Amino acid sequence: MYEKIISQLAAIASEEKADILRRFFKTGKGEYGEGDVFIGVTVPQTRAIARGNIDTTDYDIARLLDSPVHEHRLCGLLIHVEQFRRARRSPARRREIVEFYLSHARRANNWDLVDHSAPKIIGEWLINNPDPAMLDRLSHSDCIWEQRIAIVATLTLIRARRFDDTLRLAKRYLTHPHPLMHKATGWMLREIGKKDPATLTDFLERHAARMPRTALRYAIEKLSPDQRLYYMKKKS
Repeated sequence: MYEKIISQLAAIASEEKADILRRFFKTGKGEYGEGDVFIGVTVPQTRAIARGNIDTTDYDIARLLDSPVHEHRLCGLLIHVEQFRRARRSPARRREIVEFYLSHARRANNWDLVDHSAPKIIGEWLINNPDPAMLDRLSHSDCIWEQRIAIVATLTLIRARRFDDTLRLAKRYLTHPHPLMHKATGWMLREIGKKDPATLTDFLERHAARMPRTALRYAIEKLSPDQRLYYMKKKS
């Protein structure tokens, strides 16, 4: 199955798209995606191939995740997303996928790999299996991708109006040095604001002055112009 998937991705690869993706995902020297390899396959194309290979074994998914090619890793993650979705009546299989995901989390080593997988595997699992310790372990990792998994996974909880984990992690990340984490944190806070504006503004009243500017801008994006100005002034 591994060889079949690699062949299918190669058949639709585009060097023109690959060049665009290399720039978009910051693969240059010293950038966060340094060394990542792109062959030029879009996410919808990769998702279609993943759904067409739903019976791929964990062994072959591990091989995909070990690949230096971005689209190979994405396809492996998307296969597990789809397998997890279909395993609604099999908690044991869902647990296997979660454990596999956590053990290979460092291979979700770009922001899109995290964002396409963490809410749909870790987040969905936590809906029925609350485990703040899991998120705390990820958030305390020395790997930025595991740190991002922790907070982005809470998107699923936010949609279920469960905000505690997100707020705890957002507070922890107030002094995080990396812009990718500032964006992720602000994004999750903005999602909370869509569900419960008062919870967002309460957090901002207490923490806006300490938030990285990018995180704050993301968080307040859906507020009124007057509110946005008010909170940005707290950074002055």
